[in-house]
Amino acid sequence: MARTRHIHQRMSQRSINSHLVDLASRFGTDSGDKVVLDRKNTTALLKAMDAMRKDLLAVHAKGGIVVVEQNGVQITTYALNSYARSKVGGPHATH
Repeated sequence: MARTRHIHQRMSQRSINSHLVDLASRFGTDSGDKVVLDRKNTTALLKAMDAMRKDLLAVHAKGGIVVVEQNGVQITTYALNSYARSKVGGPHATH
């Protein structure tokens, strides 16, 4: 979104950087012509991020995961490193 000279001046005066403005715009709640990111919503977002971090660490520990989907239906899932081409047909398989 474009920014006016005014907002740049106020950001500088109030030590609010563009990343904080972007967070408020993205995760704040609309209140008329304002978008408000308050302490309560920030706390909820931090809790959600903590939960996502825990889940991402679990995916990372598995080496990644794969979800097979077709036509909007999830069919199966497995750890990314659980499938290796060398296992299919053995190490000396020819194609």
